[in-house]
Amino acid sequence: MAGRRVVVFPSSAELGPVLAQLVTSRAEKAITSRGRFSLGLSGGSLASMLSKELLALPELDCSKWVVGFCDERVVSFDDPDSTYGLYKSQLFSKVNIPDSGVLTIESSLPVDECAEDYTRKLKEAFPGDDFPVFDLLLLGMGPDGHTCSLFPDHPLLEETKKIVAPISDSPKPPPQRVTMTFPVVNSARCVAFVSTGGSKAPILKEVLEGGEGPALPAARVVPTNGDLFWLVDDPAAASLTIQVERLGSGAKL
Repeated sequence: MAGRRVVVFPSSAELGPVLAQLVTSRAEKAITSRGRFSLGLSGGSLASMLSKELLALPELDCSKWVVGFCDERVVSFDDPDSTYGLYKSQLFSKVNIPDSGVLTIESSLPVDECAEDYTRKLKEAFPGDDFPVFDLLLLGMGPDGHTCSLFPDHPLLEETKKIVAPISDSPKPPPQRVTMTFPVVNSARCVAFVSTGGSKAPILKEVLEGGEGPALPAARVVPTNGDLFWLVDDPAAASLTIQVERLGSGAKL
């Protein structure tokens, strides 16, 4: 791993533009060296923040982007719980990303088959890789320390062979989901967590500074050959005692 950077912003208003800059700078770098940019997205509040900030950029070009989902709820795309549905309405419909550049699940399939189908799509998009190597994965973290749909004490935490795994007993609804596994997450060239708000402060401290019990899922994200960023706001960072970087909205990572 190239090292972990914990970067604190006064609020999410300053964090957002820097996140967009991270995405576009990684995209430029990837397209220059490999001809395309592969991005893994997560849902929740990240979707609206990222969509708003990317759309504010004057010359955003997504024509060479390939976008996948770090996890997805097995629901129809018009369901409010669909991560793809969220990004389609807020971002994809407003930028020049080709339909073939968005790797969606087949939501009509049973959850096990859905995971197998999404694995096939990722293998086709990343030929020659044992595990897909994304240029950038954007992750969130739940108040229990979960990331993707990898929950504390769940057997999927120990999955080492599958690219995409099904989960039908998610402790957070909806129960049926598919998720990237740790081998995929930790193969990425860059992973960035976005965590904001005071409610995240206790769990952020445990994830970044260690706790009593086994490592929480978010703490197990340690890219083998990639960069790791934690982009957080002051309220989320309130309990941290480790050394952090402090940046404003005009900063570049």
